[in-house]
Amino acid sequence: MTLHNDDKGSLRTQKAANGRSIDICASVNAGICGFTCRIKAWKIDKRTVGLEISESECQQIQDFSELLSQLSLNEVFMPITRNLVYLAAEKSGCHPSCPTPAAVLKAAEVAMEMALPRDASIRFEPCKRKMI
Repeated sequence: MTLHNDDKGSLRTQKAANGRSIDICASVNAGICGFTCRIKAWKIDKRTVGLEISESECQQIQDFSELLSQLSLNEVFMPITRNLVYLAAEKSGCHPSCPTPAAVLKAAEVAMEMALPRDASIRFEPCKRKMI
């Protein structure tokens, strides 16, 4: 997941001229499937965030995006087994290891100013051999 950065490498968290929080945008590369998507999140009010998931050729992510247009603070922090985002991913047929649902929650947290805007990643590398 990559969040849009300013010229200094840190995410813009200031308010727009109208007082509305700046939109948070994240780019997700899901891995071996080759599918990507963009997530836009914005603070609607103190306890609600709006969501837009776009630019994906993955049918499951397109279906997933139709199920999510906003989240409440309670929904963002709901445990995984009852979390609206993960339930929508399941209903849409998303692969269990798809990183997009986690990216949606991260973007929502940042838009709500409940988390710092930092990149997250999964990187595969050779395992170190155990010394006997």
